[in-house]
Amino acid sequence: MTATVIDGKAFAAKVRGLVAEGVTKLKEEQGITPGLAVVLVGEDPASQVYVRSKGKMTVEVGMTSIEHKLEVDTSEADLLALIDQLNNDPKVHGILVQLPLPDHLDSDLVINSIDPAKDVDGFHISNVGLLGTGQKSMVPCTPLGSLMMLRDHHGSLSGMNAVVIGRSNIVGKPMAQLLLGDSCTVTIAHSRTKDLAAVVRQADIVVAAVGRPQMVPGDWIKPGATVIDVGINRIDKPEGGTRLVGDVDFDSCAEVAGAITPVPGGVGPMTIACLLANTLTACCRANGLPEPEGLTA
Repeated sequence: MTATVIDGKAFAAKVRGLVAEGVTKLKEEQGITPGLAVVLVGEDPASQVYVRSKGKMTVEVGMTSIEHKLEVDTSEADLLALIDQLNNDPKVHGILVQLPLPDHLDSDLVINSIDPAKDVDGFHISNVGLLGTGQKSMVPCTPLGSLMMLRDHHGSLSGMNAVVIGRSNIVGKPMAQLLLGDSCTVTIAHSRTKDLAAVVRQADIVVAAVGRPQMVPGDWIKPGATVIDVGINRIDKPEGGTRLVGDVDFDSCAEVAGAITPVPGGVGPMTIACLLANTLTACCRANGLPEPEGLTA
């Protein structure tokens, strides 16, 4: 293997440390404690694990963690009423509604009912529009974490050729906007891109966010390119059981790339770290205070 492995776990710990410092400063100098409210509807096992992890880390950095666990048959009216209550609570600076929601709830309606200033997931249509026009917004956590790692590894990204594989609203599109904001030349590729391999081979930066296990082989990678693997896929092991892999074939890509994120331990840990960073940023903005350095786009 020739590539430098970008340690997302260690970098996320560094980000959480910076958040904790910012929280301590807010408490000591302003008497303000950032508050993050997480709403979970139903009992999806993966969502329950995420919510527990988010709550634990929120407390560890000194923030107030507020959890609302609702029954799976909670009505849309009741959920919207809770969000309205959180929107109007000055002690709540960030609101996250855990996805996916049960089928009878309209996810777009629910997300767009959150106060955009408290939308720490960055999914509200207002934040999407602000990001797309280069204005100050709340930025989706996974793309923000990916951008932080790229900046940390390269310094300036100006003039680099970036290919984002995947066009989701959660990762692909906002990732492209962030890279454009850092003056990259950006291509969004997807399942219908003609000669995808040739497109990817032109990239100095490859962000794989397509949701297909080990889709990108090493011979698609330009020698020395940086590969950010957003995918988290569970596949069967020959000897039984399962293991987690990304959207790129790590072993073959690591032979060619200059730097690469592993799965697990790459982008994944950065998502919750950036959720905490976004909550701190939202708190500072709400109180007219300077934003924390190095924790925003």
